[in-house]
Amino acid sequence: MFFHKQELQFKSSPSKPDAVLAKRMQEILGGQYGEITVAMQYGFQSWNAHEPGKYRDLLYGIGAEEFGHVEMIAIMIAQLLEKAPIEQSEAAIKADPVLGAVVGGTDIQQAIVAGAGARPVDSNGNPWQGSYITASGNMLADFTANANAEMQGRVQVARLYNMTDDPGVRDMLSFLLARDTMHQNQWIAAANELRAEGKEDLPVPSNFPLNKEERDVAYQYLNFSDGAAASDGTWASGPTPDGKGEFTYHEGPTTSVPMPPPTVPDERFYGTTPLPNTMEKVAGVVKDTFSKK
Repeated sequence: MFFHKQELQFKSSPSKPDAVLAKRMQEILGGQYGEITVAMQYGFQSWNAHEPGKYRDLLYGIGAEEFGHVEMIAIMIAQLLEKAPIEQSEAAIKADPVLGAVVGGTDIQQAIVAGAGARPVDSNGNPWQGSYITASGNMLADFTANANAEMQGRVQVARLYNMTDDPGVRDMLSFLLARDTMHQNQWIAAANELRAEGKEDLPVPSNFPLNKEERDVAYQYLNFSDGAAASDGTWASGPTPDGKGEFTYHEGPTTSVPMPPPTVPDERFYGTTPLPNTMEKVAGVVKDTFSKK
């Protein structure tokens, strides 16, 4: 059950209209790592959680906060577009830089479709997609993905901060940057706590029997590049983070098998094969004749 309170978590008011910035702001609203994504991601992770308690409550609480961030950014975008005039004559474009920006390369659908408002799209106008969401049911996998989402989102907010000198926009972005800092640390802490409590461990999924994987190659760094500096990393020698092995470094693969022969599918797929075309046609007719479909 959701309730809406008509107030914002933090102030969201620009100092002046800016249609170019409004389009750029769409990325942190409807982009792959925007607020719609994390709000829905934490939502589906909480709805799909299998165990009551602190981890499920964590997901519910932060998911609800992220819906508030969706609202903050959408309202900011609408305010950035608020003073954009509706006239589209050449004289109006020359007289008004905001209109010129709208016509000259910003999101035209913000004006035509949304009536000078935000849309659930990224900065190129691509619709937000549910495929952006990670919700596997494995909390260690999901919390690690959440930390990545917050990192990517904070990178984008930081870039936007440097793309504007509007103090009102910067105020809101500074708040979002701080919340992203919290959320990065929060998800990393939660992932570590899962491991410390023995609920999940590396490698994910930790309860899949290790004797069913090819353990000889489980901790080999295989260098498929002509660059050799990767051998200097801790991933090339020493203990593995899961505590179950030792890294080794290898120039190229340690296994190899002959390439299997080309496949020969049913003639009615009409692929090109070594058989003459007439033979394939006859074989297809014969198969059709005896088919029980």
